[in-house]
Amino acid sequence: MKIQHIFFDLDNTLWDHRKNAYLTIKDLFEKQEITLHYTIDFEEFHAVYHDINESLWEKIRDGIIGKEYLRKHRFYDTFKHFGVDDEELSQYFEEHFLDKILNHNELVEGAQDILDYLKSKHYTLHVISNGFQEVTERKCILSGIDKYFKTITSADSIGVRKPNPKIFEYSLGLAEAGKEESILIGDDWIADVVGSQNYGIDVIFFDVYKENKQEEGLKAITHLLQIKDYL
Repeated sequence: MKIQHIFFDLDNTLWDHRKNAYLTIKDLFEKQEITLHYTIDFEEFHAVYHDINESLWEKIRDGIIGKEYLRKHRFYDTFKHFGVDDEELSQYFEEHFLDKILNHNELVEGAQDILDYLKSKHYTLHVISNGFQEVTERKCILSGIDKYFKTITSADSIGVRKPNPKIFEYSLGLAEAGKEESILIGDDWIADVVGSQNYGIDVIFFDVYKENKQEEGLKAITHLLQIKDYL
């Protein structure tokens, strides 16, 4: 059956989370004069934060920790790496990070153009995100891409995250879409590729960070406009 429903991951597939997070943390870092008070270089701080945050999100995805653990530890563990054991400072960063990141709404290169293209081809578009419910829809609205989507599913809507098949089942049910007429596009190998394959829907791997993972028959792109090669 011909593909009719396209499900997008959100962060780092359409909404440039890495860039928006970088800009937000830089703003907070400068406002709190961290370099002046603690002699910590921002680029070094951000590199450590990035690694810690990625590791924690993998544990959330795998069901090892919950979001509250992540929100308590990602900045605390980063500051502690630099010898700063300050829960109040860490919580300041966490609370303001979730709020202020929505001041930055950079999209991944080609996102607007490919959404326009797919709409012009009369595909029905959806979002399946592992992000927090309180920010997923606001990211779409504030970046101006909410108008493209019939449904927006965040992991908090059902209490599980990709690659758990329950979130795919929930989202396709919400979209009134069959497996054979659906495809997902995402940048996370485990959550998006393995998750889609295990659930039984087609997938396009957005290899935005050039991981060069190979699998026979896998659809893969390194730029969003290459989606046109498949749809």
